[in-house]
Amino acid sequence: MKFYLVLIIAFLYIPIAVLVVLSFNASRSRVVWGGFTLKWYQILLHNSDVVAALQNTLTIGFASAAIATGIGLLAAIGIDAMKKRSYSLTLGIGNIPMLNADIVTGISLMLLFIAVGSGLKYLGINFSLGFATVLIAHITFNIPYVILSVMPKLKQTKRSTYEAALDLGASPIYAFFKVVFPDILPGVFSGFLLAFTMSLDDFVITHFTKGPGVDTLSTKIYSEVRKGIKPEMYALSTLLFVSVLILLILINVSPNKKDSSDKRLSVKKSQKAVHFVLRKVVPAIMAVVVIAGGIFYSSKEDLSGTNQVIVYNWGDYIDPDVIDMFEEETGIDVVYEEFETNEIMYPKVQSGAIAYDVVCPSDYMIQRMIENDLLAELNFDNIPNIKNIGQEYFKQSRQFDSENKYSVPYCWGTVGILYNKTMVDEPIDSWSVLWDEKYKDSILMQDSVRDAFAVALKYKGHSLNSTDLDELEEAKELLIKQKPLVQAYVIDQVRDKMIGNEAAIGVIYSGEAIYTQLENPNLEYVIPKEGSNVWIDSWVIPKNAKHKENAEDFINFLCRPDIAKMNFDYITYSTPNTAARELIEDPAIRNSKIAFPDASELERCETFQFLGDKNDAIYNKLWREIKSQ
Repeated sequence: MKFYLVLIIAFLYIPIAVLVVLSFNASRSRVVWGGFTLKWYQILLHNSDVVAALQNTLTIGFASAAIATGIGLLAAIGIDAMKKRSYSLTLGIGNIPMLNADIVTGISLMLLFIAVGSGLKYLGINFSLGFATVLIAHITFNIPYVILSVMPKLKQTKRSTYEAALDLGASPIYAFFKVVFPDILPGVFSGFLLAFTMSLDDFVITHFTKGPGVDTLSTKIYSEVRKGIKPEMYALSTLLFVSVLILLILINVSPNKKDSSDKRLSVKKSQKAVHFVLRKVVPAIMAVVVIAGGIFYSSKEDLSGTNQVIVYNWGDYIDPDVIDMFEEETGIDVVYEEFETNEIMYPKVQSGAIAYDVVCPSDYMIQRMIENDLLAELNFDNIPNIKNIGQEYFKQSRQFDSENKYSVPYCWGTVGILYNKTMVDEPIDSWSVLWDEKYKDSILMQDSVRDAFAVALKYKGHSLNSTDLDELEEAKELLIKQKPLVQAYVIDQVRDKMIGNEAAIGVIYSGEAIYTQLENPNLEYVIPKEGSNVWIDSWVIPKNAKHKENAEDFINFLCRPDIAKMNFDYITYSTPNTAARELIEDPAIRNSKIAFPDASELERCETFQFLGDKNDAIYNKLWREIKSQ
């Protein structure tokens, strides 16, 4: 029995122990020990986004728990007074949000907020997803937990005592707080703690109901991990674990008692302490946190203000110092939000739930947004620095923006194969290596429908924009055949795995390849001889943008050569800014064949096209069939 207990504990805590150890590792690699360091904790504590997320988490947690406790208490009293049939029906309906899957509640509330926002728009009232919607959502799903905690205590109270107080002349409210409330206080406090805990723990509902610039710890950690696991997240997770551990120790450990009289005295003291905590400390903490949070958000301009620009960009796709410089030079506040794929970005922009001012989609998605009338024409008088963008990139952009009216090129690159020269026997020049059995469980594929199909289609000599059903079926069967060889389908995580020697071969974007080579010189990048995808990401302005001129100022700022050079140094993706390329001092990087490949290599590459909603549905259907195998 002890063996099984030890085994269970090992399964639970060994992963946490590994995480804690890695938080002190000087190396970014998960497999290489670079020495002991505290720098990740220092970086974490100086991360304003994490601090803001923590403040949001505590403010929403305390506020939602307090409000839900009040509403839940009143609801429990009302339900308890009902007749049996009404009691059962109402209690059952009240428990539905608790029994529902979180994703159902999250999507339902998001749709409700969007509908309310659309209705209020006609009245001239701006209402969009943000801090308030997250708070309302948390109150909604917390109420049933409070009711569940209070109801048993209400059942245990003696109604005759309450009625006696009324007979003696006490008012109903006075009688309730003097007779009933002290008996149900433990249930109320338990309900508050449970609501607070559920709020802290929530991710799904917050994810669907939050707006730009609003993150809790859960959503912040998720967005960071999606970009690749950073050591700072190890440090944050360690701090969370240690905090919970200390709290549990304080709650469960008490001093030894010498005799029964000491025990009685200790009980009385503990009761007084609990009473003090409940009546004084907890309300004080709640008030401080909620007031601080209120001051924090009231100090910020709301999303409808004129001195803001709401940016929606790829993860880790801009130098944070650039945003700070823009805010300092222009006085315009940047509200920044990130997405992982074009397919995640598009429905959020299309829904209009959040009025983004400037977005950075890829080529084919820009074409789709133009065709669906989602983009505003740019006023290039407000973007004079566009002169620094090479004309060849505008020529390429005409494949998806035929008149160059809606987009400004930001970054570009290719998709190819990254391989570890110490783990691969021969030089690679073909997509065929991704089907080589000797590299089983050592191949990384992009977790993206178009990128995955592009690999298979080009390998078979077809266009990556094919809509031929026979060709698509052939590609599907090829990807299904490949699946047993694939270690993982990833997005940004491919760079961390390749740097850490966790895989031999990976499909990767050229910009990521540059970064990985700097971290691991054993890695080599190649554009396969069959051809590949040459892509371009560009800045666009949605039609419902509320700060269009600010958005154009932001785009113009990013087109400045020194700023474009800063972004290139940070994200290592090829820049279309020819003036910025001239500023690159290292000739090896300035003339890098990865960042700036020869025209002969680009000739066998294609740019993704928007294939229409019908063909998109076919691609997605085939992709689901592949992933389900």
